[in-house]
Amino acid sequence: MHVFVTGATGYVGSAVVRELIGAGHTVSGLCRSEEKAAGLRAAGAEPLYGTLDDLDTLSRAAAAADGVIHLAFTNDFSDFEGALALDLRAVQVMGAALEGSGKPFITTAHANGHTVDQAVLAMAERGIRASIVSLAPSVHGEGDKGFVPMMINIARAKGFAAYIGDGTNHWPAVHRLDAAVLYRLALESAPAGSRLLGAGDEGIPLREIAAVIGRQLNMPAVSITPEEAAAHFGFLGSIAAFDITSLYNTAEASLATRELLGWKPIQPGLIADLEEGHYFA
Repeated sequence: MHVFVTGATGYVGSAVVRELIGAGHTVSGLCRSEEKAAGLRAAGAEPLYGTLDDLDTLSRAAAAADGVIHLAFTNDFSDFEGALALDLRAVQVMGAALEGSGKPFITTAHANGHTVDQAVLAMAERGIRASIVSLAPSVHGEGDKGFVPMMINIARAKGFAAYIGDGTNHWPAVHRLDAAVLYRLALESAPAGSRLLGAGDEGIPLREIAAVIGRQLNMPAVSITPEEAAAHFGFLGSIAAFDITSLYNTAEASLATRELLGWKPIQPGLIADLEEGHYFA
């Protein structure tokens, strides 16, 4: 297939591009600068200059492709509703270009089942093989800038690695390279209207994450109370307190995804990845 990928130079998107090309697909990737374009060319992809605001570009690229993987998102948390509205317009434009074609359209789930997700799933009724991938809250690997690096930076600043209460609340995780394989498999064979979950580790106790951070930084792992979590972790405090495995039925959803697509995560799990040391370099 020739695949149009938005967010092609991002943390997950760059891995998806390499996975697609390695599997024999060709890729055109949306990018905003010559520096990013050079990275795409080095990976064997064709750069396509533009942003999510360039609706004509998105429409033409989607129509010319055999499938679309939409990973771009404007991470402007000062205007999050505006970012969601922009994403919805981009999805609608690409969906209109694909209507009736039977081609795949794959995207990442938004928090709380936003209108964007509903618009993507509605594509299945318009002759588009659309599906949504939900990724575990920790997508780990080289270049990670998510929750775990934030926990590491907080530990460095506070002098200890914290967990909340008994630390038995669970975080699912997935390696970015395993996530890239999932997007490729969804592109190739996911049925229209599929909801897929990318979780290699279905649930790691927060205490274990704190323990390995403490070992790597040569500092203690310490329990804090739920009342202390907000002051210690900042906005991450409410997220760190969740038992996400039970909240989202992670094990059941992960098994269903693996059985549907034959997805088998093979990369190191989060704890093993942390033990390799690159998070602490």
